[in-house]
Amino acid sequence: MLTHEEVIDELLNREGFIEAVSITGGEPLIYSGILELVRRIKSETSLSVKVDTNGTKPHMLKEVLPYLDYVAMDLKSSPSKYLKATGEKAVFADVRESIGIIMSLPAYEFRTTMVPGIVDRDDVIELLQETGRIKRYVLQAFHSNKTLSAEFTNIPTYPKGYLEDTADTVREMNLAEEVVIRF
Repeated sequence: MLTHEEVIDELLNREGFIEAVSITGGEPLIYSGILELVRRIKSETSLSVKVDTNGTKPHMLKEVLPYLDYVAMDLKSSPSKYLKATGEKAVFADVRESIGIIMSLPAYEFRTTMVPGIVDRDDVIELLQETGRIKRYVLQAFHSNKTLSAEFTNIPTYPKGYLEDTADTVREMNLAEEVVIRF
């Protein structure tokens, strides 16, 4: 693992070639040094900072928020299916709090990977009705060859038309300013 000093040195060496840093995971907000790291990146470089989160650590999100330029948060499923979608590892109350924190930013996105059996169009609508109108929503196609759990291997992805119809429904219901599909 790199030290913060090594990370900053590497970023400074790449300034001019890169404009931003994405901090991803797993869940980067469980890293005890995340606040110090993002604070140093913002104070010692000219780079923008983005964090990808699952929203389960709202108190840490509040701490790092002043040093972030962008947040992308995964929304796994509807509130009623959240425990199932996260293997009983996340409660929607924490996610709801993080949603509110993130929506205070000028730039953010929420995204949902459309895993058959975990999330469907009705779940997306329920979820976005819970959040209120958001700036940017990304529907992501599920690919069973890129999973962390063997139980999801060989699950067929939703057809392209299903994702497009879901995106159209979100647009028609005016639940997001922008809706994007990542295949």
